Amino acid sequence: MKHLVTGGSGFLGNLIARRLHARGECVRVLDVWEDPSRPKEIEFVKCDIRNADGVAQAMRGIDVVHHNVALVPLAKAGKDYWAVNVEGSRIAAEQAGRAGVKSFVHMSSSAIFGAPQQCPVTNDSPMRPAEIYGRAKLAGERAVRDVCTRNGTRLVVIRPRTILGESRLGIFQILFQWIAEARKIYVIGDGNQKFQFVHAHDLMDAYMLAVDADRPGDYNVGTDRFGTLREALERLITYAGSASRVAGLPPALTINTLRLLDWLGLSPLAPWHYLTYHKAFYFDVQPLLQLGWKPRYSNDEMFRETYDWFRQNPARLETDAAVSPHRSIVRQRLLGWLRKLS
Repeated sequence: MKHLVTGGSGFLGNLIARRLHARGECVRVLDVWEDPSRPKEIEFVKCDIRNADGVAQAMRGIDVVHHNVALVPLAKAGKDYWAVNVEGSRIAAEQAGRAGVKSFVHMSSSAIFGAPQQCPVTNDSPMRPAEIYGRAKLAGERAVRDVCTRNGTRLVVIRPRTILGESRLGIFQILFQWIAEARKIYVIGDGNQKFQFVHAHDLMDAYMLAVDADRPGDYNVGTDRFGTLREALERLITYAGSASRVAGLPPALTINTLRLLDWLGLSPLAPWHYLTYHKAFYFDVQPLLQLGWKPRYSNDEMFRETYDWFRQNPARLETDAAVSPHRSIVRQRLLGWLRKLS
């Protein structure tokens, strides 16, 4: 079969394209920038997802579309969230239908659930996004569903928890740097809420399981072995041999301060981070386990591996600085001043 991976140069799209290529599949990626490390056998199409004609051309001869184009929270993209994450997703689904694509796999987000009032989160849980990114991802998911239902295209929706793994940077670069320098690690509240992550390779295993089984539906993906956020951070600090310690901050004051700093452009943290990371959030993954999915990484194991990669690849932190937000270093802005005081 022939696959099109939109956003194929980004963190997730790149993993999907390479996993398909390793299986001997014919792969084409569409993105606005080209990853220089892309295997030459993977075809590259430079195109903005909002360019309907360009997307239509990229869809020719495709059997399965893997739609990963999205502006993420770190982008702080304002109105462009709607243009890319909603209208761009609608264009991808519409052009897939016109091209006779058999299956459409849409990468959604746990942000569509906002800060859940009750866990575990299931497909029956209320979708109440807490900020602009989550609202756009929910609207994008619904737009894709409407188009695929109308066109009779099989739809698989993947909703991952926060992702870790080799080359994952973004806000984790800040965390890992502070731990390496033995700085205080601040959390909103006491950090004692249960908090689930997912390793990129476990996500890919779940993803491919759903695709290979030809089982349309909505799949919520997170590790089956996790504890509280504080436990994850303290165990990582111990593993790193760091003198860092976790320090809690009062939620209301901290959130309002981060909101102001965000508005002033002085903090890299986005609303998704400071409005939800102090709340418990974990998926019920029993439906995936019953399909035969076997996650290999616990919260602790994926944190250790990602931290090790960060420490062992200082040169990559500079060379990857111009690529996708989740593969890039982050300017700490005013947090850099706080880091020096910690």
